[in-house]
Amino acid sequence: MLDFVKTLVIAAAFVTAVPAHAEDRVTLGWGRMFSNDALGDQKDRWRTGGYQVSRIRGYSWDGALPTTPGEILEFRGSAQIVAPEDLVSPPPTDRRYAATLSFGLHTQFDWRGNDVSVGTELVLLGPQTGISNFQKWIHNMVGLEKPTVIDNQIGNGIYPTLEAELGHKFSLGDRAELRPFVQAQAGVESFVRVGGDLVIGTLGRDDLMVREGVTGQRYRAVEGTRDQGVSFILGGDIARVFDSALLPADGVATLTEDRSRLRAGVHWQGEKASVFYGVSYLSKEFDQQPECQLVGGLNLNLKF
Repeated sequence: MLDFVKTLVIAAAFVTAVPAHAEDRVTLGWGRMFSNDALGDQKDRWRTGGYQVSRIRGYSWDGALPTTPGEILEFRGSAQIVAPEDLVSPPPTDRRYAATLSFGLHTQFDWRGNDVSVGTELVLLGPQTGISNFQKWIHNMVGLEKPTVIDNQIGNGIYPTLEAELGHKFSLGDRAELRPFVQAQAGVESFVRVGGDLVIGTLGRDDLMVREGVTGQRYRAVEGTRDQGVSFILGGDIARVFDSALLPADGVATLTEDRSRLRAGVHWQGEKASVFYGVSYLSKEFDQQPECQLVGGLNLNLKF
């Protein structure tokens, strides 16, 4: 474990100080995931919507991670809306509206046969993100009621955030692969998490995959072998949450320490297009939350 901690420290140094020969890098791929409860339980509440995008830069991709941290760099951006159950007249014990915008730099590498991702992000919180104004504009354009909860949203803040994940792939025959993982984050939300993902099918075996933060679904950021067909994805995890800027300690809604997620999805790859759709079950995040929720995830890629 001490060796792994040392490796993470070295990786963090690579993330903050890109090697001098970075001009030789090329863009290896792009990945993205759109998440919204309109694609799940269709109730427009709590973890209601988000978008995450990744640009991968490196020297080459042969289907396997390099053993040196910093050879592959992921430039990641994400936006997210967290809302109470009702945008106009929420229950008095519900969570407050929050909008986040984050920009991060991560690196993926192989450490003794394990997949490792480590990085840092700068997370902006509050009206300064401009997300709440955009949502008000959308509501006005389509003739919906003004979301009054925006006026009482969580205020501006800037949260440097560190994130690390370690996973290991186990082959279960020719058409299935299991990947248990552990993950830790400190910053805008601080937690430790353990879980796993099962892929039934051959798609994605030599792709570079990135995890979406809300649903836990993994999306392709660099394409490997372009096999056509269908794969099915099942996964789940449980986390111990220590604190969250999205659920302030002085708020009415009190943080639930344990969080769990279950997810399922299907990935289809054709000759010039691919689609991933998945649904994630998210457990309660605060004690007053009356029930769990379903959030959908969508990824669409077209090549011309």
